[in-house]
Amino acid sequence: MMYPQRFFFISIFSLLFLLPLYAQCPMENTAFKADERLTYDLYFNWKFIWVKCGAAHYSFRPLKYNGQEALRNDLLFTSNKRCDAVFTMRDTLVSYITPKLVPLYFRKGSLEGKNYTVDEVWYTYPNGKSHVKQKHLSRRGGWSEHHYESNDCNYDMLSILSVARSFDPKDYKVGHRLNFPMATGKKVETQTIIYRGKKDWTANDGNTYRCLIFSLLDYEDSKKEKELLRFYITDDQRHLPVRIDFYLKFGTAKAIFASEKK
Repeated sequence: MMYPQRFFFISIFSLLFLLPLYAQCPMENTAFKADERLTYDLYFNWKFIWVKCGAAHYSFRPLKYNGQEALRNDLLFTSNKRCDAVFTMRDTLVSYITPKLVPLYFRKGSLEGKNYTVDEVWYTYPNGKSHVKQKHLSRRGGWSEHHYESNDCNYDMLSILSVARSFDPKDYKVGHRLNFPMATGKKVETQTIIYRGKKDWTANDGNTYRCLIFSLLDYEDSKKEKELLRFYITDDQRHLPVRIDFYLKFGTAKAIFASEKK
């Protein structure tokens, strides 16, 4: 149904050289609770009518990864029966990061229509460099493997969300751009975020939030920009995502914050 898995936000290049461990990536978690579980309602624009088509569930909790302390992010997209009659969507994303928000592992399993794909990413940090091992299962059933190495920190669509929510954008002006490298399972590519300003937004939990608005861009070629996402996060320390608009090849979808399990 979407490529929402290109999810979210910004990088933090102003801190990249503060600590040598983990390729200069670590930062403090200022946004997440010890156990955070959020639910979103999904909508799709079908012939100019917004139709509720499913739900998304996001969780954040402390666990271990290969014996070390870690934080696990899970994001699950599920279409409902009404939407399944037209287009089935089951996307499961998992990310492990250190308590200092350094990426360790990422996996995305995606059933969209009749096509099933998998992207996996492993991060290691020997000699202060960032090594990224990627595997991709295509819809035709073939696996491919890719390797990447750099001096900068690399992210995926969930770990970048964790970093972004702990970043302070108070000095941003409308039109401010940020670039960050993101692993997709097949390659590491540069993504661009543009800050759009602030707006009040009433979510499906009935509360109105003052939000920061950002757009995630991709490049169809070296000159043409394409907006993939526009997302709203609360203008407070949590930076809670409350609305995400997806611009798809065959329409527009959106996710609206509905509830948080206490």
